[in-house]
Amino acid sequence: MQKRYRVLTINPKSTTTIISVFHDEMCMYKLSIQHDDVYRNEIATEVKNRKQKILSHLMDAGINISKLNAVAAVGGLLRPVKGGTYIVTDDVLSDLKIRYNGEHASNLGGIIAYEIAIGLNIPAYIVDPPVVDELSSIAKYSGLPGYERKSIFHALNQKAVARQVAYELDQAYEQVNLIVAHLGNGITIGAHNHGKVVDVNNGLHGDGPFSFERTGTIPSESLIDLCFSEKYSKEEVIHMITTQGGLKAYLQTNTIEATYQKINSEDDYAQTICEALVFQIAKEIGSMGAVLSGNVDGVVLTGQLASSSKLTNQITERINWIADVFIYPGEYDLQALNAGTLRVLRGEEMPKVYSRELDEEVI
Repeated sequence: MQKRYRVLTINPKSTTTIISVFHDEMCMYKLSIQHDDVYRNEIATEVKNRKQKILSHLMDAGINISKLNAVAAVGGLLRPVKGGTYIVTDDVLSDLKIRYNGEHASNLGGIIAYEIAIGLNIPAYIVDPPVVDELSSIAKYSGLPGYERKSIFHALNQKAVARQVAYELDQAYEQVNLIVAHLGNGITIGAHNHGKVVDVNNGLHGDGPFSFERTGTIPSESLIDLCFSEKYSKEEVIHMITTQGGLKAYLQTNTIEATYQKINSEDDYAQTICEALVFQIAKEIGSMGAVLSGNVDGVVLTGQLASSSKLTNQITERINWIADVFIYPGEYDLQALNAGTLRVLRGEEMPKVYSRELDEEVI
């Protein structure tokens, strides 16, 4: 009889921490823990507070953490790595604590997982962190020597839904070509070529379509003018393009729900903005079709905004000539964390080891 495993999964966001406990593939407990303020404390303080709340809620729910076999969390902005499941080591912890590749709530994940796991003498893992870099060599050229394109995207959710679609197609993920569009606070659209994301826009740092709260690509001259206007600091400009742009800026909304109401209304301006969003998403999907030389087995729409049938219908009308369209609304991060961890616990994959020296994994 196959051994059964219990895994705690953790997904830290700016104002919430979402946790689940899985017994094999079955989710036996899930909770979104609310926090008083947007993530802005020192990492040590934030980790301590969130860890205490997680353990407290698990205790209140009657979850016996001594029965856990592993803890898995969303990885943060580390050095570029290949896709896979990584054991949380001192090198991982060090780079998360110094925010090696930037500030983001996901940096808390691996640290919290480790802090909980170490007390139970079980392993902590991160799975497909947002810095997964499988770009083809030619995809890294930016047009300015010394400034390569970066691969920062929703790797965990993209790869999770890609695996599900491959299963629907009765194929392995490594056997299919897919275009996956994650539509959420940020939008990233990746070309998945036989299990590798060979091209994708950097949805965090202003590349690709605008989204719920991010600007996407801004014309270079306009961005230069903004930076040298002396009206804003560097930090303010970064905040503007990563959290204050997109639908939020155009429609003056602060929540996905309010945004849905606007784009589903009869307001002419809101309809124009919705059409512009659809246009940019479809254009990016089309470009990924070119990356795959037209050899596309399916196009996948996922993320929070994929819950809007109006948006997905309009996108589908523009891109269904490329391939069949699969819609997976919401995010599958917790399931993906569990699945990646189970593959390691069951011996189906070897855990990868993060290396600070090589900027790549060592197996």
